[in-house]
This record gives sequence, C-alpha cells and structure tokens, in this order.
Amino acid sequence: MNTLDHVSRGDSNRALVLSTLAFTTCFAVWTIFSVIGVTIKEELELSDTEFGLLVATPVLTGSVSRIFLGVWTEQFGGRIMFPLQMVLTAVATWLLTWAHSYYMILLAALGLGLAGGSFIVGVSYVSRWYTKELQGTALGIFGAGNVGAAITNFAAPFLVVSLGWEDAARVYAIILAVAAVLFFLLAKNDPVTEWRKNTGAGAVSTSEQLAPLRNIQVWRFATYYFFVFGAFVALASFLPRYYVGAYGLSLTTAGVLAGLYSLPGSVFRVLGGWMSDRFGARFVMYLTFFISLICLFIISYPDTSYEVNGIEGPIAFTIGVSLQVFVALTVVLGFMMSLGKAAVYKHIPVYYPHHVGSVGGLVGMIGGLGGFVLPIAFGILLDTTGIWTAPFMLLFAIVGVSTVWMHVAIRRMEHRRHPGLASELYLSDVPEEPLPHPDPSAEAQLEAQKA
Repeated sequence: MNTLDHVSRGDSNRALVLSTLAFTTCFAVWTIFSVIGVTIKEELELSDTEFGLLVATPVLTGSVSRIFLGVWTEQFGGRIMFPLQMVLTAVATWLLTWAHSYYMILLAALGLGLAGGSFIVGVSYVSRWYTKELQGTALGIFGAGNVGAAITNFAAPFLVVSLGWEDAARVYAIILAVAAVLFFLLAKNDPVTEWRKNTGAGAVSTSEQLAPLRNIQVWRFATYYFFVFGAFVALASFLPRYYVGAYGLSLTTAGVLAGLYSLPGSVFRVLGGWMSDRFGARFVMYLTFFISLICLFIISYPDTSYEVNGIEGPIAFTIGVSLQVFVALTVVLGFMMSLGKAAVYKHIPVYYPHHVGSVGGLVGMIGGLGGFVLPIAFGILLDTTGIWTAPFMLLFAIVGVSTVWMHVAIRRMEHRRHPGLASELYLSDVPEEPLPHPDPSAEAQLEAQKA
C-alpha cells in the first residue's frame, strides 16, 4: 500500500510547521557571523581577507555537509537527524564563546556551519509527508525559513550591544538546543521511516542512495541551484558594497536597499512552490531564467560615454542605469530567484522520489558552494577589470549557459521519446529521463502488496 494512505492532514501540517520553525532557527544561527563577526574583527584586528574567510567558513561547512546529512536523513529519518544536527550545532555555537584566537574561532565556525545543512534534512523529511501534487507548495513554505537571516540582522545587533558577542552567541546556542528538544518531542517519524520500523525493512544503503549522482541530470539541477541560491547568497553580501562604491551611498542606505533585494528572495519561495505545483517546475524555471537574463543584461551594462558626429558638431551622451532602475531590477531578480529555488526542489522528489536526500543534498551543496565561491569571484573581477558591473556579467553568463543547457536537454529527451511533440509540452513536468530504481523498501512493499 501507499505509505501516505493513513497519513492525516494534521500530521503532515505538524511536520511542516515544526520543520519550518527548526529551519528558521538554524538559518538564523548560520548567519550569525554577519553581525558578531564585525565585533570579532575589531577585537582581533583582523584584515578584510581574514574577516571574509571567517564569514565564509560556516557557508562552506553548511554546503558540503548537505550531501552527507541528506543521505543519513534518508536512512534514519528526519525526526532523528534534525534534532541531532541542531544539538551538534548548538554545542559548536556555545564553544565559539570559549575561543578567543582567530584560528580557534575558525574551528568553531566550521561546526556552527552545520546549521546550513538543516535545509536538506528538512527537505527530505517534509517531502515524505506530501504527495507529489502538494510537495512544491510544502517545500516552498519550508524553504521560506531562510527568513531566519533577516531575524538575525534585526535581533543580533541588539543582543551584541546589550550583552556582548559571547553572550549573544550563548543565547543563540540555548535557543537552538531548546528547538532541538521540542522537535524531537513533538515530531513524528515520517511515513517511510515508520513503515520500515513496522515491517522490519532495512534502510537504503549509502551506495544505493548515491547511485543517482552518476546521472548528468542531477548535476544540471545543481547548476540551476548554483544560480538561484548561490548567487542569491553572494549578491546579498555584495550589494551593500556595490551601492557604496558604484552609487556613493552611505552604508546604512546601502543596507536598506540590499534588504529590498533579499526579502523577496526569501518570502516568495512559497509562491514558487505553489506555482510549481500548479503550472509545473519546468515552466517556473524557464520563467526564472528568461526574466533573470533580462534583468542581468540591463544591470551589467556599465556606464558608458559616447560621442557621435552630428550635423552641427559632436554630440556627447551617456548610457547608464539609474539608482532607481537598479534597485527595481534587483527586487525583480530576487523575486525570480525565490521562485527558482522552489522550482529546483520541486523537480527532485518528482524525478527521484526514493533519493531525495542524496540528490537534494548534492544540489544543495553545489548551490551553497556558489555562495562561497561567487563572492571571491566578484572580488577578482573587480580587481582585474576595474568595472563595477563585471560581477553581473558573470551571472549573466551563468544563467545563459544554464538556460541553453536546460532547453537543449529537454528538447533532446522529448524528441527521443515523443517525436513530433507539440512545443508547448516542453514546459510540462514529464520526467526527462527514466526514473532510477526505487529503494529496497519500496520494492518489498510492492511484493507484499502482490502477496
């Protein structure tokens, strides 16, 4: 029988609410260095390079850990892995307050970075509670938990000012530990884990979980996420600097305008999930890429002065993007990235229903690495070209390659399987390739049903 046959709506909603709150808490902890790092930099007199490494270290750990946490969640269930991951992160956050040298703080930051791995734990757990028709909406609601970054930006400065950065980190550690205990007490085993427990079916082996990673399609999905999530994280940290340097704004004003970009990039992930359920994730990805290309093309065009020979003499004029237009385009770009993030993760349980942890972990890892690599690439481009808009040129190229790769792959697959298929059907979510073999528990379930 289907593992969702006896799942009540209340149990599904409970799993979604608890997971979203847990992810929000983890994301708030994951971004804590954006606030306390400023104080640490002053205390230890760090260089900009040392400070950049400090802020990026949790992002690196949170990205790399996703593939392992995803596999383990598939094997042991989210009710076990979510609290375990949160407790380990809380311990690392507490130990951070005992570290007063730069290298010890970096070591603690590696452990704190596990908070970023909570995303794939929640995706794997939540997706098992919903049918594929509702998974996009559910995962979109869960993904909106990255609003935890905004919570930290608002709350952490007050904690640091009133308590100091050490006690602020302790408050975060305590809140995270309490959230772990509450999740464990209030959450239930997901339907697949419960079925395995009742039937004695074994969990899927690590090698079987990792088998789909040989599929090039998985890496294509990861490329999409490199932009919609990795570039989102990178731009969130780059835009304040861009506003100050390119437009001469104060840091306070630059921060507010950068917030206008990051807020829709978090909140509207719910809408992206709903649209993926309603219109198909493939359609949402086309929409995301096409509109992003338009926005990036405009904002990547550097201010340029021209002089042409007119009838009555030279005519000089300048082409550039005004501040108002730039802000509006970044808001649109953040909104489209939000839709795209939900659409990518709508694909995974549809095409790889028995490998959500491993496939989603790899995709999340590559996306997270984008948030680590792209800021470094932005700095290199600024140093070598001296053009403020060069980072947006890089993003335009990444989106262009992803769009072409997606379209060519879809057309090739559909032509091979359905010669003469109407062009509008390329937007549907018909699987592009044969689904991988299900896990042993699913096969055993089918055999039991036949018997």
